[in-house]
Amino acid sequence: MAEVSSLAVVGLVLAAFTGGFVSSIAGAGGMIVLPCLLWAGLPPVQALATNKCQSVFGTVSSAINYFRSGQLQLAPLRATLAWALAGALAGTWLVQQLDAALLEALLPPMLILLAAYFAFSPRISDVDSPPRISARLFAPLVGGGLGVYGGFFGPGMGSISAAAFSGLRGFNMRRATASTKPVVLATNFASMTVFVLGGHVVWSLVAAMAVAQIIGARLGSGLVINRGTALVRPVIVVTTVAIALRLMLR
Repeated sequence: MAEVSSLAVVGLVLAAFTGGFVSSIAGAGGMIVLPCLLWAGLPPVQALATNKCQSVFGTVSSAINYFRSGQLQLAPLRATLAWALAGALAGTWLVQQLDAALLEALLPPMLILLAAYFAFSPRISDVDSPPRISARLFAPLVGGGLGVYGGFFGPGMGSISAAAFSGLRGFNMRRATASTKPVVLATNFASMTVFVLGGHVVWSLVAAMAVAQIIGARLGSGLVINRGTALVRPVIVVTTVAIALRLMLR
């Protein structure tokens, strides 16, 4: 690993705080932190591994905050989480077999459509809507699908998950945003485990960035709990479009 300067570490801590804050609202914090790790001189595999591990602390922090506020109920999500974990294992295997170029080409227009859905759909609100599919069908269809996507690629997963919970299960935005956190955590667990076992994680940076992730995620999730759709809708729209543009221009 290239030596990381003290100034770079400070920058990475600030990036971790921002990533935790944004992820707790709209996902996509990795799109902020990962380029910073690469800029600091980490090889790509170590940057991916370190980003995955430090982000887990932010996800756990926001999930605990949502749970304590009553917005997150874990029992109804058990089947979805099991399917997400299985899907992540399949996605992690699949990414080693297939070229991700096709998905990279398809994802930007899909994300722009997702942003339009968040901007204009009446189901994106602070009140629950009637579900369009049952929880039994949602678990393998969405949980498994998100797991495969997270293990295979991943950008915008938080936004996609929130759209699925609100659009298909009728969750209000506080509840939908809260429900994404354990799903993201389950999908990240598989790839994180592979990175840890492979010895690719730079633990000194994870230790420095984890506290910033926890604080940022706690503040962001607190704002969602207090403000709901008024905050989540514009942040997800802007974040999703930004991810699409970054994928198209890189």
